Amino acid sequence: MLENFLPREEFDSYEDFLQNYKVNIPENFNFGFDVVDEWAKRDKNKLALVWCDDNGGERFFTFEELRVLSNKAANYYKSLGIGKGDIVMCVLRRRFEYWITAVALCKLGAVIIPATLQLTEKDIIYRANAAKIKAVVCVNDKFVVSQMEAALKSCPTIEHKLLVAGERDGWLSFDEAYGKPDDFPRTNTKCSDPMLIYFTSGTTGMPKMTLHDFSHPLGHIVTAKYWQMVRPDKLHMSVSDSGWAKFGWGKIYGQWICGAVVFAYDMDKFVPKNLMQKLQKYKVATFCAPPTMFRFMLADGMEEYDLSSIERLGNAGEPLSPEIFNKIKSILGLDMAEGFGQSESSVLIANFPWFEPRPGSMGKPAPLYDIDLINSDGESCKDGEEGQIVVRNLDAVGLFKGYYLNDEITEAAFRGGVYNTGDVAWRDHDGYYWFVGRDDDVIKCSGYRIGPFEVESILSEHDAVLECAVTAAPDEKRGQIVMATVVLNKGHAPGDALVKELQEHVKRLTAPYKYPRIIEFVDELPKTISGKIKRAELRKKN
Repeated sequence: MLENFLPREEFDSYEDFLQNYKVNIPENFNFGFDVVDEWAKRDKNKLALVWCDDNGGERFFTFEELRVLSNKAANYYKSLGIGKGDIVMCVLRRRFEYWITAVALCKLGAVIIPATLQLTEKDIIYRANAAKIKAVVCVNDKFVVSQMEAALKSCPTIEHKLLVAGERDGWLSFDEAYGKPDDFPRTNTKCSDPMLIYFTSGTTGMPKMTLHDFSHPLGHIVTAKYWQMVRPDKLHMSVSDSGWAKFGWGKIYGQWICGAVVFAYDMDKFVPKNLMQKLQKYKVATFCAPPTMFRFMLADGMEEYDLSSIERLGNAGEPLSPEIFNKIKSILGLDMAEGFGQSESSVLIANFPWFEPRPGSMGKPAPLYDIDLINSDGESCKDGEEGQIVVRNLDAVGLFKGYYLNDEITEAAFRGGVYNTGDVAWRDHDGYYWFVGRDDDVIKCSGYRIGPFEVESILSEHDAVLECAVTAAPDEKRGQIVMATVVLNKGHAPGDALVKELQEHVKRLTAPYKYPRIIEFVDELPKTISGKIKRAELRKKN
C-alpha cells in the first residue's frame, strides 16, 4: 500500500522536483490503517517512536505495538459511543498516549482537535461549543484538570472525559483501553472526510477552526522527506507540544509515512542543556526547532555537546537570522534549512536539498503548491516587490478545506480564487523568498513599510542581544514607530548608553529610518508553548 502513494525516490534538480513531484491519493486513504498498520505488517520489529521525559521515563514503541495499542484504544472509544465524525479534543502535551489516541481516532474515522496545556476555562468553553466536542482526553496535570472541570458545566456536548497518567473521581481512565481487544476492523473513511481540526488565533476575533481531511498526512511527505530530510529507521525530532500544528508537521504524519523514527522528549520546560543532552544521548539524526531555541542552545554552550549524529537541521515558526545560521554552521558544519507554512497547510516554502540555502531566506516553493505574491490590487508582484503570499491551487493536497462551521471567514480566506496566507514576503531574481512579516506586523512609519524581521536580525548580531522582538508603537507624527523589546546576554546591563549603541548599530547596517526609536529591556519575551514570540501581546502594551 505504501508504494501506492509514495513519490519516486530521486529528482535530478529543484526544477525536476517542482515540475514532476506527484503524490497519489487513494480514495479511502486512512493514515492509521495504511501507514501504521502497513509498516507493522511489513516488519513487526520496526521502531516507530522513542519517548522519554525529565523524570527518568523511557519507552520504545514499534509500529506493531502501536498497531495493537491503537486498536485497543479504538475499541475503547467505540465502546463509549465515539465513532465516525465525532470530535475529540486531546490535551496531552508530549505523552506517548497522544500517538496512540491520534491513530485510534483516525481508525475510527473520528476528528481530533489537538489542544495546548495553556487553555483556560474560557478557552475550553469556546472550543467545546464552537466545535461541538463529544469527548476530551487530558493528561493528569493540575492546571489542565482544574480548567477542564470548571469549564464542563458550560459545555453540554461533552459526554466523556478521560484522564491519562492517573486517576480522578468523575473521570474515565485511559488505562481501561489496554484491556480491550487488539483487533479493529477497517472503517470506511474517504479522503474528503474530516480528520483534524486546529484552532488558530489571528490578531482579531476568536480562534478559527482549521479543517483538514484524511488526505492531509500525504501533504507532509514533502515536509518530512524533502525539507526535514528524515531518514528511514533514524530518529527525527521536531520540538513541539502536541497541541500545535507543528506537531503534525514534525512528529507523526510525514515522518511515519517515510519510515523514520519519531523522537519525543516530554520536557517539563525548555532547558537548553537538557535538550542538547537528549540529542546527544539518543543520537538524533534530523532535528527541527524554532530559531529562539537555537539561540538559547548557542548561549548555553552548544559546542560542548557531541551532536555529530545530526545530519539535517531545520527551523520553522519564526524567521531565522543570518547570525544564528552562521554560528550554527561554524559549530556543526551544517546549513540550517528554513521552512515556512501554517496550520492551514503542509510546508509551503522551504530550503530543499537541490539548492544552497541563503541565510535569512525562506527558500523556494514546495511542488504541491502554486505560490505567488500579490499586491493590494490582487496583481502578481515583480521580483523585489513585497506582496502577500497566496496559494493559487485550492485543491492542493495538504491545504486545509476551510474554517469549520464558518462559511463567512472561509469565503474571505479564499476570495479571488486564492488562499491568502496573510504573510508578506518578497522574491529575489533567483527565486528565493524572503519573509517580511505578518501583514499585521509590518510597521508603517511616515510612509515607509518596515519588516520587523530585518530589524530583529540586525539587533541580534550585537553581542549584547540574546533575543529580541520588533513591533510597532503608535506615534502622533509618524503613525507608527519601531519598538524593540530586548533580552540581554549575560554580562550586559540595560541603560541609556546601551540603547544609543543599539540604535546606532541598526542605523549603521540598514536604512536609518528603520532604527528602533524605543528600546525596552525585559528578562524574557512572551512566547507560546511551541516557542513563537507573542507579538500581539507586545503590541497591546504600546
